[in-house]
Amino acid sequence: MAFGSEKTAGCVRLLALIVLVFPVATAAEYKVRHDHIPKSCAGVLTIDERGVTYHEGKRHPRNRTWDYANIQQFELSAKRIRILTYSDNRWKLGADREYTFTALDGSDFTSAYALLKDRLDQRFVAELADDGVQPMWEIPVKHLGRISGSEGLLIVGAARIVYQTGRKDDARTWRYGDIDNLSTSGPLNLTLTTFERARSHYGNRKDFNFQLKEPLDERKYDELWRRLNLRGNQ
Repeated sequence: MAFGSEKTAGCVRLLALIVLVFPVATAAEYKVRHDHIPKSCAGVLTIDERGVTYHEGKRHPRNRTWDYANIQQFELSAKRIRILTYSDNRWKLGADREYTFTALDGSDFTSAYALLKDRLDQRFVAELADDGVQPMWEIPVKHLGRISGSEGLLIVGAARIVYQTGRKDDARTWRYGDIDNLSTSGPLNLTLTTFERARSHYGNRKDFNFQLKEPLDERKYDELWRRLNLRGNQ
């Protein structure tokens, strides 16, 4: 029995040594298409704990590196990443320069969400539904858009709120720290004001207006308001 205990302890020490020498991966690489004028190019996008790097290879000069402090907004969906920088775009009258990447070879950026969801601040926009969020309660809704809307499920968890929908790029996952305000005009309406930039109003926060298909209980609204005011950026 003593020999068995010593053997087990030795295995544990060996496993600890392996973890130290070969740490858990904190980076991911993706084959992507970089969309730009006059035509798109293919390259490799690397995301790690320091920032994001784009590399097209030796034949092309379009290699870029951004640390997270120099990214004004990072939008992540299953198939697309959009990086908004602080640099002026002289071809667009001083608008901030942005870079858009599309996943190639049938892959997607879902694994990048796991890397970024607890690392980035309010500048991170998760345009996908976190399937790991355990609902405290949920309600069927319609998200009202400027021209057309989408239907789905609003899921309220302890640390995050998820809008789950089948419409491309309309899904969202918000930490409570990603939400600036919460309001309602009645039991069948709910508006989340987020720190996401509104394209229609340059630099402003973005509202998500939901029509509720079931009345929202006042106690649930009050609990949601309390959690929001805790500003738990988890």
